[in-house]
Amino acid sequence: MFTIGDFARYGRVSVRMLRHYDAVGLLRPAHVDPHSGYRFYRAGQLARLNRVIALKDLGFPLGQVRSILDEELGAEELRGMLRLREAELESAMAEAAARLAGVTARLRAIESEGQMSAQDVVLKSVPAVRLAQLTGTARSLDPAGIGPVVGPLYEELCARLTAAGITSFGPGVAHYEDAPEGDGSITVHAGMTVPEGVTVPGVEIVVLPGIEHAATVVHRGSMDHLLPTLQTLATWIDASGHRSAGYARELYLECPEDRATWVTELQEPVTPAAGE
Repeated sequence: MFTIGDFARYGRVSVRMLRHYDAVGLLRPAHVDPHSGYRFYRAGQLARLNRVIALKDLGFPLGQVRSILDEELGAEELRGMLRLREAELESAMAEAAARLAGVTARLRAIESEGQMSAQDVVLKSVPAVRLAQLTGTARSLDPAGIGPVVGPLYEELCARLTAAGITSFGPGVAHYEDAPEGDGSITVHAGMTVPEGVTVPGVEIVVLPGIEHAATVVHRGSMDHLLPTLQTLATWIDASGHRSAGYARELYLECPEDRATWVTELQEPVTPAAGE
């Protein structure tokens, strides 16, 4: 048998924690010396200790941990519970990361107020393009809503183009519209420009109409940090007397592995200012 100190060392926990687990009935010592009160543990008790730590670290309260262990669940049943809890925590982490990205974007917008000049915005016409595209639905137009949808769409689209032997494609063009449900969700079209005559199984081929009047601005960096650039575009549209005529398209000019070095042109359709 092991002393409490040795058992704590093998279990990678503190002696104080073992005493607490004993007090609440989670992990009793195999033997307690009646004279000294010293606690002793067997190697086989490491299995229960591992389960206690795993369940506690996954957010289960100690009372529930004791109930689970006292039911003597098999390894497979316990593994299933842990995987379910793991999935719940991963989902919570993803939601927290999305909220953090939103806060960061707002902070960048505040910090960059007045830093981008109206000269960064160019009014021009945008030609029609032939796209191979896949379509999905995002819960909202903010980065936390769009990112998890448009990224996988492009991964799948590029995989299908490659599988079909299509090597001459790009750059990417993403365009958006209100979803037909009318609940604030957004229809996301992730497209790659392709030559005439290209067909790809399971991929829609469309001609995206040109824009006669487009207010355009170049965004440099991750699309998670798009907000300051988008608001610069909005400020220019308002100040110039134009009016927005739809969601801005995103033309991906450079998309290296490092997202911080991406170069994207926003192309927002506008109605001309009075007198133009």
